[in-house]
Amino acid sequence: MNFPKNVSIKEVGPRDGLQNESEMVPTDAKIEWINMLSDSGASYIEISSFVHPKWIPQLKDATEVAKKIKRNPGVTYAALVPNETGLERALEVDIDEVCLFLSASETHNKKNINKTIEETYPILESVSSDSKKANKKVRGYVSTVFGCPYEGETDTNKVLSVCDKLFTMGVDEISIGDTIGVADPAQVAEVLEQLLRYFPKDKLAMHFHNTRGAALANVLVAMDYGITNFDSAVGGLGGCPYAKGASGNLATDDLLYMLHRMGINTGIDENAVINAALYIEKYVTNLSSHQMKILKSER
Repeated sequence: MNFPKNVSIKEVGPRDGLQNESEMVPTDAKIEWINMLSDSGASYIEISSFVHPKWIPQLKDATEVAKKIKRNPGVTYAALVPNETGLERALEVDIDEVCLFLSASETHNKKNINKTIEETYPILESVSSDSKKANKKVRGYVSTVFGCPYEGETDTNKVLSVCDKLFTMGVDEISIGDTIGVADPAQVAEVLEQLLRYFPKDKLAMHFHNTRGAALANVLVAMDYGITNFDSAVGGLGGCPYAKGASGNLATDDLLYMLHRMGINTGIDENAVINAALYIEKYVTNLSSHQMKILKSER
């Protein structure tokens, strides 16, 4: 297998990791946690989502969080933005990167956004265009690439179509999401074979969930195909509110452990990330007991 010398890790814990938490995490705790992550050497942190509070109550404090975090000059601070109203809020607090989202499967898109895929495109195109006018980078999330909780396996042609549309809108990078954690290494290889025929590898990132324990194996395959951008969440936090059974994201601490021992540079201090995971454990319920036993044993 061919592995890169450097990998970029995009920390999505403060948004994707917390959005499924039922117990409210105090705003001050979120701010402190993000500051810890900023000091860990992370170059990218998705700090929140500017969706309507009724959809994701846990992230209703996005504006306050964005205003009060300590911003390190070497860190990109991103946020999920669903529409023009969300974009206005994001621009008011000077978010560095705007993240758009839609699904490759029709049913999940309707559950998640309450619109068909075709109905979603004009909204995202408007947000992307206005973000570019404001000199912001734009990232696109494509969910349910490897499988949908409602429709089963996703047709790769639908994934190609959605990605093509996003790149046509001017999106800088697309995160390919295994939303319910069903992907296996062979499927990852098959999907990447198709995607890399049309899109540059440096414009793609992989977003794996660890529902079946295959996330790290999937990372290895993706790296062999030249992918060097990966999303992950501290402590394996996360899940999709509209995808039943979607357990946590690939854990940043696990990913760092593997990459660093393979001699692959990330620029992130592993111990600092473990400390950040132990800190947020006091406020959340979705950190697995197995994961925390590992982290505490390293202390």
